[in-house]
Amino acid sequence: MTAADLHCVHGYVLVVALVLGAAQTAAADGLRAGQWRTVNSPEIDGVAGPVQQSIRCLTPEAVADLDKTFSPISRTTNSTCERVEHESTPQRLKWRLQCTGQIDMDVAGEFTFDSPEHYTATVTARSFMLGRLMQSVRTSIEGQRVGDCP
Repeated sequence: MTAADLHCVHGYVLVVALVLGAAQTAAADGLRAGQWRTVNSPEIDGVAGPVQQSIRCLTPEAVADLDKTFSPISRTTNSTCERVEHESTPQRLKWRLQCTGQIDMDVAGEFTFDSPEHYTATVTARSFMLGRLMQSVRTSIEGQRVGDCP
């Protein structure tokens, strides 16, 4: 594996961490606290990846703070990230994060809260090295409340 391949793998791991972190901690005004099932359907460089499903209990505190629970947390090594776009309403959250360093990344998310028990989202992430597109990931996310927390 070349150094460029290793950088691509690191970039993909960061993207997956950002996407899963945002999707698994899903919460916003208007969503009900409880047990939520999240289904992530990734597309990597135009090729469908394995669908991932998770279950998580969202507390009343988790569903009370849209920005804290749906915006990504930057966990990068040798990179600097900046939020360059952010819009928030009770029905929608849209954000964009740009990171520069060993790998440059552009990550954007848009969440639509269509009922207190359902939301959909799309998160896109593109990684670049020396100005060249290395990888593009688009993940469709669907969250559905499935009941009360155990």
